[in-house]
Amino acid sequence: MRIGELSERTGISRRLLRYYEEQELITPVRCANGYRSYDEVFVDRVIQIRGLLEAGLPTRIIRQILPCLDRPRDIHFRDATPEMLALLERERDAMTDRIAVLLRNRDAIADYLDAVRAR
Repeated sequence: MRIGELSERTGISRRLLRYYEEQELITPVRCANGYRSYDEVFVDRVIQIRGLLEAGLPTRIIRQILPCLDRPRDIHFRDATPEMLALLERERDAMTDRIAVLLRNRDAIADYLDAVRAR
């Protein structure tokens, strides 16, 4: 798919997709005409990248943990410093807390909808 379709399917601007490419977070194939061609797997990958960025992770760390999103995994830890590991642990814990809040909110909305529909 072309960059425009990937942009539409992910809600991420073309400009930001090109930035992801510059940061080596995604690597499209270049067609003979110079256009970028993105595989279907990039839809989920881009959404995951966006979520990691919104969680506060810098692109240099995202680049390192991207292999954890793939199967089979080929993980290389070139500069896994104690500080980076502590940062990742804090981010993981913060995500866990946000997930718990989202689940409670989802359940509250579901209960409200059930109560309204029961009337």
